[in-house]
Amino acid sequence: MVDSSSFSDLPDFDDLPLLGDLGLRHAWDVFGPDDVLGSMNLLTSQRVAEAAKLVRTGVRVSLDLPLNLPNPPLFGRQSYEHTIFPLNRNEMDDRLDNFHPQGSTQWDALGHVRCREHGFWGGRTADPSDGGNGLGIDQWADHGIAGRGVLIDVGSWLATTTGPFDPLVPRAITVEDLRATLDAQGVGLDPGDLLCIRTGWGAGYRALDPEQRVAYAAEPTFAGLQADEDMARFLWNAHPAAVCCDNPAVEVVPGDPTIGSLHRRLLPTLGMALGEMFDFEGLREACIDQHRWTFFFVAAPIKIPGGLGSPGNAVAIL
Repeated sequence: MVDSSSFSDLPDFDDLPLLGDLGLRHAWDVFGPDDVLGSMNLLTSQRVAEAAKLVRTGVRVSLDLPLNLPNPPLFGRQSYEHTIFPLNRNEMDDRLDNFHPQGSTQWDALGHVRCREHGFWGGRTADPSDGGNGLGIDQWADHGIAGRGVLIDVGSWLATTTGPFDPLVPRAITVEDLRATLDAQGVGLDPGDLLCIRTGWGAGYRALDPEQRVAYAAEPTFAGLQADEDMARFLWNAHPAAVCCDNPAVEVVPGDPTIGSLHRRLLPTLGMALGEMFDFEGLREACIDQHRWTFFFVAAPIKIPGGLGSPGNAVAIL
């Protein structure tokens, strides 16, 4: 277990123990045997205070898609129903029915994905549908999400260095792609960063007409992070508090079954917070305008007790 005052002595990825016969490394003992925060532990008070100094102009950029995008929803989720009704003669109210908290810009809670029989983060084997296992999104909501955000505009880098790049076409983004993008932007990574990886998926999806969106929802494909051990090693050794992507699954879809799932490598084994379908188009323009790629990132997940995810509710402040 590392020093919880700063988490400055985290082990190297290759020093983490292997999980059973799966060949996956896990960090279940790094933050303590009863930990429920995973990588969010790295958002220490000191790091949050330092990140707040990045606010220079006060420009705010929402990082959420409208709640009704994508439409139709992806991966079998259903559209929510929004009803507006009068409470009385002078007051109006509304409600959401059939609401999937992970239908649009979203956080994946640590209880979202398990690692086969080994269970969820920390080796918890209790099924969340049987009453919860302590890994709900409410844990991060209580802890608070705020820190140094770093936009990694890998979509623009790929488009300018490799020729035509379509973020809706499957393409595995490698560790080398991420490093080259960071080098081109002239920015380094610090422990506790909130990585914001832009592929351009949001712009690509918005360019589809309604008929194309229906067809796309039936079989979504897109560029995303390569799901191999090298990617898990790179991300763990960078020690971010979270990895947020603008695509719907962080990793490339469809994936390669011979490589496996990046979600399984990161969520239940490394405790790494993941965000999906974040909107980084406006943020990209703001970063270019201000000639910098770092900013103060703030998000407030919905405090759903035992929830497996939440809308992003995120803002970048520059």
